[in-house]
Amino acid sequence: MQKKVLIVDDSALMRRVLSDIINLDSRFHVTKVATNGLEAFNLLVQDHEVYDAIILDINMPKMSGLELLEQLEKNKVKATVIIVSTVAKEGAKETIRALELGAFDFVTKPDSFFDVKSDNFKNNIIDCLVVATKLYQESYKEPASKEQAVLSKINPIESLKQPVIPTIKEDRPIRKVPNSKKLVAIACSTGGPKALQQVIPLLTENLGVSVLIVQHMPEGFTASLANRLNEMSKITVKEAEDKELIKSGVAYIAKGGSQMRLLQDKNGMQQLSVTVEPARNGLKPCADIMYESLMQSDFSEITCVVLTGMGGDGTKGIKQLKEKKNIYVIAQDEATSTVYGMPKVVAEAGLVNEILPLGQIAGAILKNLGVR
Repeated sequence: MQKKVLIVDDSALMRRVLSDIINLDSRFHVTKVATNGLEAFNLLVQDHEVYDAIILDINMPKMSGLELLEQLEKNKVKATVIIVSTVAKEGAKETIRALELGAFDFVTKPDSFFDVKSDNFKNNIIDCLVVATKLYQESYKEPASKEQAVLSKINPIESLKQPVIPTIKEDRPIRKVPNSKKLVAIACSTGGPKALQQVIPLLTENLGVSVLIVQHMPEGFTASLANRLNEMSKITVKEAEDKELIKSGVAYIAKGGSQMRLLQDKNGMQQLSVTVEPARNGLKPCADIMYESLMQSDFSEITCVVLTGMGGDGTKGIKQLKEKKNIYVIAQDEATSTVYGMPKVVAEAGLVNEILPLGQIAGAILKNLGVR
C-alpha cells in the first residue's frame, strides 16, 4: 500500500517539484498539499486526516512550520514530519528548533532551481521518507553473513534491515588505569540533535574531561546546534575549529561538511583538525574518522557513546580503537532511538558494554568517568 504524504509549502513551484519527486516513486503518493501551517493544521486536527509523512517548510504566512509543530504538540497530534529547510543562518537555527519540537529529520533545500532538480536532492527526499515511514522493515532480507550484517553497513537504509537484537546490559569488567587521561566521544545521526539535548545538559560542571561529538549534519547547521546545546548545558558546547587545543569541560561538535580528528601537536598538546575533504561512506563528518584518530592520542580511557541514527557509522572506528585503547562503549536502546541503526550495529559487533534508554546515558557517562 502506498504511503500517504502531505506537502506543506507556500511556494507553488516547490510544491510541484516535491510532488513530482515523491509521486515518481511507486511507494509514495502525495494525497494533499497545503500552502501554510494553518491549512495543514486544519487537515490534521479539525479534519482528522492521517498521513504517513509530512513534508514541511518553515517560513510560511499565517502559520509557520514551527508554529504548526508547536500546535501539534499542544494538541497531542502525532505526526512524522520531515523539514525541508534552507542553510541560511536563521534557517539553521529554526531547523534545530523544529527537531526539538519533534520533527523526524530534515533535508536541506537547495538555493537554486537547478539544484532542486538534482538527483542528490531527490535521493535525499526519498531516502528520508523510506526511513521515516519504516518502509525498510517491509523490504527486509536476511544478510548473507554475520560479518556482512555488522561490519559492511555502508548504505544507511541497508543497515536498518537487520533483525533487532534484545536490549541488554553487559557488565563486562573494564581495566582502570590510575591517573589516566580520559575522554568522551559521541556519535549520532537521525534523531541526534534531540537526543543530545537529553545527554549533554545533564553532564555536570565538574566533568573534568573533553567531549567530542560527531552529529551527521550538513554545513551551516552544526554551529546552531552547538549554540543551542551551550544555552542548555552546564559545560561549554561549541562547534569545533581547526587547530583548536581541546580543554576539559568543553564539548566540541564536528563541523558539518568537514571531517574532525584529534591530533597531537609538536608540543604534545591535543588539538582538533577540522578539514574540508571527501566524504567517507557518504558522510562528512564521519564518526569512524573521529574514532580512528583517537588511536594515536595519549588518552588512556575513552568513553564511546553511540546514539540514535541511520547506518553503522562509528562501529569500524570503535573496533579499531578497542585494539589500541581502554574503551567503554555505551549504546542507546531501541525503544528510545528515533532510528535504531548506529547503536544496533555497534551492539551486534559485540563492542558494547551497556545498552541503555536515552534518559540513563548521561548518568552512565558520569559513572564511568568516576564523576559524582
